[in-house]
Amino acid sequence: MKIPEILVIEVDRRPGSLARVLQVVGEAGLSVDSLEVIHRTQDKTTWELTLEMDEDTDQSIFARIDALPVATLVGISDRVFNRHQGGKIKTVSKVPLSTPQLLRDLYTPGVARVCLAIHDAPELVWEYTSLGNTVAIVTNGSAVLGLGDIGPQAGLPVMEGKAALFHTLAGISGVPLLIDSHDPRVIVETLCAVASSFGAIQLEDIAAPACFEVERALRERLSIPVLHDDQHGTAVVVLAALLRATGMVARELCDCTVGQVGLGAAGIGIARLLLEYGVSRLLGTDTDPIALRRLEDLGGERATLEEVMATCDVVVATTGVRGLIPPALVQPGQLILSLTNPDPEIEPDAALQAGAAFAADGKSINNVSAFPGLFRGALDARAAAFTDAMLFAAARCLAAHAGEGQLVPDPLDKRVHEAVALAVAAAAQDE
Repeated sequence: MKIPEILVIEVDRRPGSLARVLQVVGEAGLSVDSLEVIHRTQDKTTWELTLEMDEDTDQSIFARIDALPVATLVGISDRVFNRHQGGKIKTVSKVPLSTPQLLRDLYTPGVARVCLAIHDAPELVWEYTSLGNTVAIVTNGSAVLGLGDIGPQAGLPVMEGKAALFHTLAGISGVPLLIDSHDPRVIVETLCAVASSFGAIQLEDIAAPACFEVERALRERLSIPVLHDDQHGTAVVVLAALLRATGMVARELCDCTVGQVGLGAAGIGIARLLLEYGVSRLLGTDTDPIALRRLEDLGGERATLEEVMATCDVVVATTGVRGLIPPALVQPGQLILSLTNPDPEIEPDAALQAGAAFAADGKSINNVSAFPGLFRGALDARAAAFTDAMLFAAARCLAAHAGEGQLVPDPLDKRVHEAVALAVAAAAQDE
């Protein structure tokens, strides 16, 4: 898989010098992710150059850059590691403990009054504690990004990232919980034992099929919202993107035949939500016969990759397999969302050149657009569960807020997350 490699390069301040560095990058077949000045003198400019590289990239590019008469490779930047130093989140007090009276009110003996009030009227826990603003972010590390089963602690940086996004985009306190077990029963029992600490639970990076069993059991046993983001957060953003894409080409999504390539957690979540939304025919393909039976139980049809590509108006791919879809299989006018990150099943440019009417990848269609507003709305409505009506409301809201030529809005626009939260809360209250 591709990961960012960050080079620090000192370049002569003369016309064409930087262009020669970038020419070497282009000749190596690499993409520039970002380029920033970090220092400048009268004669030299020091650049931080971020490249997308994978494990089989020819490492001689470093020597070729350093051999240029106009450039010197100073070293490899630790920017990403520096930004993770000490973790990305922390717990802080909302009230300054600055006087003895504040101490007595917030802790002993004053806090006893609040404890007794909640004991007598349990619903007051939503008013006088942080419960209604706290979400557990849970993983066992069995399906982390495109890295696979790397374990819960190796997945913690992702959970901290989710918590940072929750706080920044929706004002929610996210608490990472790592469960060191592959047994769905252990995960379920652990979460049921601690669920009273949280207003909602987000499941993350738990491999299929365990993720389905865990979510189903938690929904049955708990009276707080539980959402597996890899399934339902992704599905919401895909539905929003398809509503936009079909609108751009004057089609109705529900009249389209949809193909789902890959039936893991994300693929099944997408297929289920699209069928519930009203898509009349959905074909799916996967190498796992159990996944195909799960699709049929939802109302979908099993097919081969070739049948999906030959038959479907819309194709969504979530396989984790780089380059799986050959351009020769693309049909004129198809809408293709190739969502595996960081390397899609087919590059959007290749799909468009092969005749697709619209194509996008997982860089622009990401569940960060959905989950902050989904949870904010569910917490604000004090919902007992996430329902399809809430998911549909989020998808329609995202589609409505996308700008000209966009499939989904800017994921860092807080106004969008506020709008999604309002739409989700309204849907929950209507039910």
